Amino acid sequence: MTLSTIDPTSALVVIDLQRGIVAAPTVPHTAAEVVERTARLADAFRAAGRLVVLVRVSRAADGADGAHGRTERGPAAARAEGWDVIVDELAGHPQDVVVTKRNWGAFYGTDLDLQLRRRGITQVVLTGIATSMGVESTARAAHEHGYHVTLVTDAMADMVGTSHERAVEAIFPRLGETGTTDEVLALVGA
Repeated sequence: MTLSTIDPTSALVVIDLQRGIVAAPTVPHTAAEVVERTARLADAFRAAGRLVVLVRVSRAADGADGAHGRTERGPAAARAEGWDVIVDELAGHPQDVVVTKRNWGAFYGTDLDLQLRRRGITQVVLTGIATSMGVESTARAAHEHGYHVTLVTDAMADMVGTSHERAVEAIFPRLGETGTTDEVLALVGA
């Protein structure tokens, strides 16, 4: 589907572009490419007077504030100091909203929906890492909350190529519209 529009009341929602996550190898785009494209989008959104939301995942060292359901993989490994700090290319803009999550998705257990509704936001434009985890979980919740969802497929990446492909090709078209960084930039500037 061709990207149709970017609402005047849209927000760029950036998922987990933080030091510890961008340090991991990603496909089909490198983390550096995702950060660079997202930074361009953030600059354009700010210049157009639109909201930028930087979502980061953080957990207590003992994992007590994370999800507690049983999984086959068990609890996450200990994280290095500063792993949850937003990358420099996106940080430092006082008008941006920063949301800290404890789970994959940015809506559950956070004030993201409140922050968006307070500002009359009707559309979320999503970027970030990892496509099949934080981005997909947030896209599903945004769709369920009634937002128009746009997924910038060249400004997201995953640790597993087939997971990224499945999300982009099979899941995202059911949740919203997909487009590239350049397509979104053209519409934000229109």
